[in-house]
Amino acid sequence: MHPASFLAFTPLVALPWSQPVTATFEPRAKAAIPQYVFDYAPLVWLHSQETYYPSDLQQQLDHTTANVNWTAVETTSSPVTLSNLDQLNSLGNTSVYLTSHEGIDANPEPAWFRGIKPDHEGRLGTGTGSAIITVDHGSGKVDAFYFYFYAYNKGNTVLGLEFGDHIGDWEHNMIRFSNGAPQALWFSQHASGQAFTYDAVEKKGKRPLPTARPAHSGGLGSDQRNSSHDHTIPGFNLPAGPLVDYSDRGTLWDPTLNAYSYSYDPATATFEAGSDESPVAWLNFNGKWGDDQPPHEPSIFGQAKYVAGPNGPKFKKLDRGEVCPSSPCVVLPFRIWDNSTSS
Repeated sequence: MHPASFLAFTPLVALPWSQPVTATFEPRAKAAIPQYVFDYAPLVWLHSQETYYPSDLQQQLDHTTANVNWTAVETTSSPVTLSNLDQLNSLGNTSVYLTSHEGIDANPEPAWFRGIKPDHEGRLGTGTGSAIITVDHGSGKVDAFYFYFYAYNKGNTVLGLEFGDHIGDWEHNMIRFSNGAPQALWFSQHASGQAFTYDAVEKKGKRPLPTARPAHSGGLGSDQRNSSHDHTIPGFNLPAGPLVDYSDRGTLWDPTLNAYSYSYDPATATFEAGSDESPVAWLNFNGKWGDDQPPHEPSIFGQAKYVAGPNGPKFKKLDRGEVCPSSPCVVLPFRIWDNSTSS
């Protein structure tokens, strides 16, 4: 629970939008997936000063090489694509890192680190930087995961020192449905996250409005506020502290317009494509989507400037029993705003 001295609870209020958002979904994102998964899919606010945008998944593969122990390994398939990425597991399993050709500390910084800015429709051109994965638990209970990918994460700066830069980043929201009706949402935030009832979150029409890229110069996560918060202590969003994210309503991204879609069966740990246009192999890749932390990288209090890239969606506890990936799971029935910035 957040300290009352820092946070105020604000009841749900009407938003200034008069019309719900509708979208023309790509065939690759619609087939075999329940329509309500798209009707209630989150829209994503990107910070008004953001410079690191969502990224195309194949582009990440085009600009990286498989490394194990900071050494390039010979791949069995060339080029590496989303349809054969899982073959890299044989080279080192979870020890394989998709390592950037230029290096994480390249100067000047490669243009592909910056991703693709959504256009006026909220689309990433022809790029695909998102994936929708559904998990049917039976008895009408369905979880829909909305994953967002970024080529690069710029860390926070504290006392003039930068921490947490890494190649590749996966963030996500999850909506739990009961008989097609949304019940609750999970917002991933750094090493932790928060859960809210569907009624509690800000929406545009039916669609929740998380901020999945809250800070243009540091930190990732999917949040639901238009303000600032410190994430020094995982799970606690305080208005001030050494590791602060800032969020606002800058560019609106609609991840569904270019998403790949899948269903996941926890009993067999297998993915099935939602359409012929959604490649499956990349979901079975066990390695990391970025560089390993450089050898002998200096750190302060366990924090380093450059850290290892993340693993993919299959490692985000898709078979979770609760809305949260871990216990205890508290689903908040109200929105939380910082006193100093809420309006």
